[in-house]
Amino acid sequence: MQADSVITNIGQLVTCRPKSRKPLAGSELGKLEVIENGAVAITGESIVAVGKAAEIESSIELTNPDAVIDVGGMVVTPGLIDPHTHPVFAATREDEFEMRNQGKFYMEIAEAGGGIRNSVRKLREASHEDLYNNAIRYLDYMLECGTTTIEAKSGYGLSTDSEIKQLEVIGDLDQNHLIDIIPTFLGAHEIPDEFRDNRDGYIKLLIDEMIPEIAGNELAVFCDIFCEKNVFEIEDSEKIMTAAKEHGFALKFHADEIVGIGGAELAAKLGAVSADHLDVISDAGISAMAEAGTIGVLLPGTIHFLDMKTIPPVRKMIEAGVPLALATDFNPGSSATVSLQMIMNLAAVRLKMTAAEIINSVTINSAHALLIADRIGSIEVGKQADMVVWDIDNYKQLPYFYGFNLVDMVIKRGRAMSR
Repeated sequence: MQADSVITNIGQLVTCRPKSRKPLAGSELGKLEVIENGAVAITGESIVAVGKAAEIESSIELTNPDAVIDVGGMVVTPGLIDPHTHPVFAATREDEFEMRNQGKFYMEIAEAGGGIRNSVRKLREASHEDLYNNAIRYLDYMLECGTTTIEAKSGYGLSTDSEIKQLEVIGDLDQNHLIDIIPTFLGAHEIPDEFRDNRDGYIKLLIDEMIPEIAGNELAVFCDIFCEKNVFEIEDSEKIMTAAKEHGFALKFHADEIVGIGGAELAAKLGAVSADHLDVISDAGISAMAEAGTIGVLLPGTIHFLDMKTIPPVRKMIEAGVPLALATDFNPGSSATVSLQMIMNLAAVRLKMTAAEIINSVTINSAHALLIADRIGSIEVGKQADMVVWDIDNYKQLPYFYGFNLVDMVIKRGRAMSR
């Protein structure tokens, strides 16, 4: 077999290869295939062989004999996948961060005109170019930290033109950056200032204009909603998301983050791909998601950044069979980190997840949460050659270390990039 390059002398090759094509759930979430002294062969952008170094090296013929990447016993995993981010915004909100540290609550700040509505006002004034240039530097940071694919949401426009502007920036970023970006329409993120006294009018705008236009122009794969008390209640959420589903969107939910109003149950009922946050999910919500196969995307960075006291019932969710993924929720207001490495540590410390559960949750299950597990998320023949070489002794050190970058090299679409 011919190959363009081979990564060899891998101390631990963590493949995240699943036994089935479903997201990992229950006890399977805590299982990893680890090949000691492994190797991976690549042709073009794809993986063509995976196994023990001695077997791979003896079975391939390199088109370039010098294209051997000896990683000196380091650990290799699939490229990290971040399935919940808000990276396109006009300005950071460090003033609100300081207000919270002085005793103000997140919803209190939002109700006074801060929060999402603050970001909306600034994004509407920003040019396409400014939004693009602001976001691309964050993508650079993500890639340096081992993230090779992300989901990116709109939701800071809250008008047809501004939501389209934000999604077009996301599309341009996807075209021009090495990170692959899956776009999500989040017009139902908040009620904008001009509709504060006309909630029904904004919901009508979403259903009658925004959703059809964005679907018709194929600007997003997913439609998301902030299903929360005093934002979009259950009845509103069902109406909006049913319309989105009818227009061909796959569904995601911000659900049960602050007040448990049944968002997880609704997400399961409508066949959502994922329900995210879930800090105050009910037992009924857990059962509904497990039965529907809806993935729970957990966001421990948000819990940390907002100093929230509620923690999602992770062990109960795993035991019930809810497949889980992890994400940064990178955004200017409630989670100012681009690093899935930091999220892995927080998942261990705050959510009490094991290293194996965490690694599967930022790779193969995150790929399922974006409907792209057929292409990425594991190291196996035929998949895109997205991998990270980690300067650690074993995979359990990934969530153990924190506060510095463990990446030695990122391989994206077969292209190796050292830090």
